[in-house]
Amino acid sequence: MMKVMDPSPIRAPQSARGGLLGDLLDLSTYRAALYVLLSVPLGGTVAGLLTAAVVGGLLSLPVLVGALLLIGALWLVGALGNLQRVLAGILGLRFARPAAPAPQALLLWLGATLADPVTYRTLLFHVIQLPLGLLCWVVLGALLAVEVLGLGAPFWAMNSAVPIVWSEWTLRPGPLAVAGLMLAGAGAVLVSAGVLNLMGRMWTRLGVALLSLDAGEVARREVIALRRAAGRVALGDDLPATLTDLVAQARQASSAQAVALVGPDGTLRAQSPGPGDGREDLTGALPRLPAAGEASVAVLPGGAVLAALRVTLPASAGVDGGTLRARYAPGVRPSGEELAFLLSIADHAGTALHAAQLIERAGARAGELERARLARELHDSVAQALYGITLGAKTARATLERDPERTRQSLEYTIRLAEGGVSEMKALLFSLRPDALEEGGLVAALTQHAHALEARHGLNVQADLPAEPALTPDAQAAAYRVAQEALHNVVKHARARTVWLRVAQHGPVVTLEVRDDGRGFDPDAQGRGTLGQRSMRERAAGAGGTLTVRSAPGGGTQVVLTLPRLNPAETGAPLDRSGA
Repeated sequence: MMKVMDPSPIRAPQSARGGLLGDLLDLSTYRAALYVLLSVPLGGTVAGLLTAAVVGGLLSLPVLVGALLLIGALWLVGALGNLQRVLAGILGLRFARPAAPAPQALLLWLGATLADPVTYRTLLFHVIQLPLGLLCWVVLGALLAVEVLGLGAPFWAMNSAVPIVWSEWTLRPGPLAVAGLMLAGAGAVLVSAGVLNLMGRMWTRLGVALLSLDAGEVARREVIALRRAAGRVALGDDLPATLTDLVAQARQASSAQAVALVGPDGTLRAQSPGPGDGREDLTGALPRLPAAGEASVAVLPGGAVLAALRVTLPASAGVDGGTLRARYAPGVRPSGEELAFLLSIADHAGTALHAAQLIERAGARAGELERARLARELHDSVAQALYGITLGAKTARATLERDPERTRQSLEYTIRLAEGGVSEMKALLFSLRPDALEEGGLVAALTQHAHALEARHGLNVQADLPAEPALTPDAQAAAYRVAQEALHNVVKHARARTVWLRVAQHGPVVTLEVRDDGRGFDPDAQGRGTLGQRSMRERAAGAGGTLTVRSAPGGGTQVVLTLPRLNPAETGAPLDRSGA
């Protein structure tokens, strides 16, 4: 069970709002004034519409029109309730829009509406709004009269030629009395600000109690938000976008004004609404950092309520995930169920952070493995070629004067090794640079690889690479990797002397073929194939193609990759490039 820590009461003390002038300088005071100003005309309009519909329906009930008017009054309760929820945003309240009901028959809708407790709570709010708004107007009107009389005393008291007569007393206000009246007017202004702030809290609590959706609707919204959050975490590869989507789901399915993910060092990772929306910062220091599975609820200066929940990562991660913070309007306290929902969102954020950390580690590990592979390749190819070049050059220098023929043979050997080293280096550069295929094309990459095989392993590579095939970048990469793996298998297993490498375009497909005259193998004896074959098939399938391997003992091996050809009209430019 989630534990809730509440380090301060729900009502902020006066000092927390800025002292004596705190209410007067508080923006929520003027929001409350605007809402109170609208409460009477809105309440009168709502009461008039509902009264007219109900009375008209009852009077005309003997005819069909009366029943329709009563049904319309019932519909008005819900429609006007949605309007009330929108206007409650003036006070900082947020009510998630209820899910659109499925189309249903009139009788079914009527039964569901009459059975819904939200209907009666909304109707009660409509009934209370007008008299409560009038009461607020009377109180504020009295305070306004005191303010006008007090602050306007210099104009109506000191300049009055008529004395003030009350019973047997005749008063002529002097400067001291006028100063007292002005002080009373100024005090009434401060009192009015405090009263408005209290009225705003009263209307806020009333709205939360009567206009909130029922538990079933809230649960549905939370389930939908959690499902979307889980899908985003599972499929999202962009961590900032994933975290932003999580806080957006948390705000949409809760009654919070704003939700933010804050790192352990106080940096803002994501916020909904985003920074610069006119609301206070949520990255400040917390009174107490909540433990895993706990929620800390505190009151901010100004009366807003802040809930903080820990973003937990596995112990193996070795880092702190920070906190998920949700800010509520003054007087609104999140329920235990809502805090449990926010805790689930925080857990999803922790999962996303941990997944990003694992991906980063996997990338670093893959880089280490790739560097180790390149080191082996350099040692087995370029380093050996350089060593052979050195030996050939020394031999040529030693025999230059006494054996010119041997010197010529040594120089030719050295030149062949140098050419092979250059080819090997170009092949390694193609594997190092991810944009090599994009810049040079598939034909250029395969040509370099064929030269490296000839120089390094003495294979006779018959390359038929007439023109650059029309393939997508992903298909090009898949074709190159499949050719690499197939040629590697030729060198490692086939004991072949000649390899045929061919790329051709036939209608809507592009075919890559690698064939050798090696010893071959029995495909049926190997079941589904070796790890290299499975890797080639996966690459082919990932690019939308197919792979076929044909072989027989003593009959060589043929690997055929078929890929869909890219229509040049789809790109707006010809994709055929020369292999030069």
